[in-house]
Amino acid sequence: MLIPSFLLAPIQEAAHAAEQVHAQPKGGDIFTELYKHVLPHQEGAIEIAGKQIPYFQLQYFQVGAVLFILLAFGWALLGLRSKRPNKVQRILIGFVMWVRDEMVFPILGHHHGQQLLPYFLSLFFFIAVSNLAGLFPGGATPTASIFVTAGLASLTFLMIVVGGMIAQGPIKFWLNLVPHGVPLFIWPIMFVVELIGLAVKPVALTIRLFANMTGGHLVVLSFMGLIFFFAESIHAAAYGVAVPAVGLAVFIMIIEAFVALLQAYIFTLLSINFVGASLHPEH
Repeated sequence: MLIPSFLLAPIQEAAHAAEQVHAQPKGGDIFTELYKHVLPHQEGAIEIAGKQIPYFQLQYFQVGAVLFILLAFGWALLGLRSKRPNKVQRILIGFVMWVRDEMVFPILGHHHGQQLLPYFLSLFFFIAVSNLAGLFPGGATPTASIFVTAGLASLTFLMIVVGGMIAQGPIKFWLNLVPHGVPLFIWPIMFVVELIGLAVKPVALTIRLFANMTGGHLVVLSFMGLIFFFAESIHAAAYGVAVPAVGLAVFIMIIEAFVALLQAYIFTLLSINFVGASLHPEH
């Protein structure tokens, strides 16, 4: 039975980490080495104004995700303009219409939805492609880095504050954080509470995406690590552990493909809700 190449990624990563462990003095921790594969690895540095600015392997995949999106949807647009799109082009166009008609327009309305649609489309597809990138051999998941998810959440937070101040007015936006009808003596306390709630939103977006994308990889690497752990301690047991460990790792990888799309949907939908509440405080 042929196994799709993306399901072999955890096995290849575990084997590579095991080689590193065996190259170290005896007693090296296989799980420590495996988990290092989730962390960003510095590839080099660029000198700018006399300062060394490091760059990491994740940035290759971030740039690759952007290029893939531009090429894929540029190609889909050509098919749409020719009025004879093929099956793959229709699938891509269908995803765009689904995000627009099922996520953006029902919450933001047609006016604001049309204005902010490019941002939310970019957000959804960038996260989806970045999530899926780590499922292929040699791939890495940019969204498994808290710095990447924090950057995406910061963009949403900027749209919440700036968009709200443009839609409501600079002063009214901050006043409307507190629900109308609150007694005056409670108003200062409620304002602080709502201000904290506003600040928590990007933090929640950051942690949710980062934790979900990192957790799946850690579970897969843990299953694969059991093989090498038993190989070092009880050699014969490694053969018995290998079959269920690989089977469970492949099963988790299949679930990870679903989670990758689900987390892109959740992050984008929450962002739309947060921005919508900022633009339409009366709702």
